[in-house]
Amino acid sequence: MNLTYRRATALDAIQGAVRGALVAVGLIVLVFVAIEGARLVTERGRGDRPPVTGALDAAAAPPQHAVDAETIQIDRRLQVLTNHLARRYRVAAEPTEELVHAAFAAGRLTQIDPLLILAVIAIESRFNPIAESDYGARGLMQVVPRFHLEKLAGHGGEATLLEPHTNILVGTRILDEYIQRAGSLEAGLQLYNGAADDPARGYAQRVLAEQQRLMQVLQSVPVRPNAVALRDVRS
Repeated sequence: MNLTYRRATALDAIQGAVRGALVAVGLIVLVFVAIEGARLVTERGRGDRPPVTGALDAAAAPPQHAVDAETIQIDRRLQVLTNHLARRYRVAAEPTEELVHAAFAAGRLTQIDPLLILAVIAIESRFNPIAESDYGARGLMQVVPRFHLEKLAGHGGEATLLEPHTNILVGTRILDEYIQRAGSLEAGLQLYNGAADDPARGYAQRVLAEQQRLMQVLQSVPVRPNAVALRDVRS
């Protein structure tokens, strides 16, 4: 009798434990369902709104109209510069615009002020791409090919020297090399002209005066606060 009672008591305890475990599991399931339901409701309420990080990134990006304004302003200044050079040296505006852009591209590659490059072109050839001197200097920047064959080799050789972009890039690299070798801008210009011994530095003064005129042309164009001004790379 006592043994039977103990067995029944043990069985009741086991059944109670099982029921308690089932109740606990049921509660956990209910809590999970409630949380998941709340999440789905929240997402439906948000609809297709972008995540917070995406919104912050979009806010940090500059407005497209501001970038467009900067581009328009720079293009306008280059156009004014082009028109000035075309009138002053009596050359067509369209090819002159191409030369202006080529000078700025060469300036970016060599860290030479593009206005200085244009000033050298003005003094050397007056923007005549097929100019040739008695000494054998050719093109816009009057490069003497026999002295710079290694620089011309990467562009197709001496035959490409009358191509404006090649002439400007090669001439700019020569000028950059001479400035570094001579130790100053004026001395480098004199070396470029083959007049390093001229104490008056007449050639350098002419180029620098032309550079200053071109700078004044750019400065005559009003710059809006949100526009990027053209800056000298080397003065």
